[in-house]
Amino acid sequence: MEAYKIWVRKNKDSLHQLESLANSLTWFLPERFSDSEIGPEAVTTILGIFTAINEHIIDSAPTQMHAGPAEHYSFPWPLWISMLKDLESFVEVVAQQYYGDDKKWNFIAITEATKALVRLSSFWDSGYKMLLQGGETPNVESDPNTSGSDNRMENFTNPDVNQGPGYLQHHHGHNTRNLEGRALTALNRFGANARMESDPTWLKRLQQEQAPPTERITLSKILSEKGLYGGLSVMAEVLFITRPLIYVLFIRKYGVRSWMPWLVSLAVDLSGMGFLSYVTHPRNSRKGEHFPLSTSEQNEIKRRKLLWALYIVRDPFFCKYTRKKLEKTEKLLEPVPVIGVLTAKLMELIIGAQSRYTYMSGS
Repeated sequence: MEAYKIWVRKNKDSLHQLESLANSLTWFLPERFSDSEIGPEAVTTILGIFTAINEHIIDSAPTQMHAGPAEHYSFPWPLWISMLKDLESFVEVVAQQYYGDDKKWNFIAITEATKALVRLSSFWDSGYKMLLQGGETPNVESDPNTSGSDNRMENFTNPDVNQGPGYLQHHHGHNTRNLEGRALTALNRFGANARMESDPTWLKRLQQEQAPPTERITLSKILSEKGLYGGLSVMAEVLFITRPLIYVLFIRKYGVRSWMPWLVSLAVDLSGMGFLSYVTHPRNSRKGEHFPLSTSEQNEIKRRKLLWALYIVRDPFFCKYTRKKLEKTEKLLEPVPVIGVLTAKLMELIIGAQSRYTYMSGS
């Protein structure tokens, strides 16, 4: 296993290109979106799981300054979330073929409940930080104003800022002792680099020894420090995590062609985004109680808003409005050489993907 990890980390760029090509080609496998889709879907699932494992291996690679994002968690939640997302389409296809269109929603609901449970666990384990990419990407972006072990490690390895021998003499103009101090610092740095080369785990142990113990952020602490704003921020993320499960449960009860699941899902999305916008907007928050967002979290909010576009390809909106518009466009472009053929193939892929809940769920 260690040999495979080393190989993946050394060939990550080539591996990314190969995985992207393979995943793209799966959309053109024979019998894709047909009644006997289990084979092609199984291939897609296996490729997706291998990709998730390889990404986890690359992300968890130790470096000189940090041990990898995955180690910020006590459990590899992003890996398990990615594998569940890759597995859910296969579960849907198998359930539909063996149990029918109605009973398949029982299995989809179980899958969504499992994903929600894993994401809630990840949300709790991360100290109630916003989930990025649905929890597939660790939210470890640090505050640029934060000082701590990273600064101390920079001081240790950088002779220009190291406050070792020669530091005070430099500020008082004693050039001889300053040169002596810099020489000793350079020797210290050389020794540190030599130890890192011979023992890659040494720097990690040094970081753990120098880093101050961090107090775990709990829900009670958030509520006590942020009050209503803390509660709304947690509620916003819980709504985002549980929205797919709520959507499936309503489909299971009312049917996929009913407007009830569609409207309830939209209401949950709007409510969660409304809470999040309120607590992160300084104008609507008292001093010290709003939640400033990192760059990654701002991008995540944009991504979640883009996912709202999936509502136009979910039933009943799709069958009543979107499909009719697409069919008119296809007829209009059909006589055009090449473009007409490509449009027809695109329509086939859109209609086929739309028939699968897991492709349009946005979860």
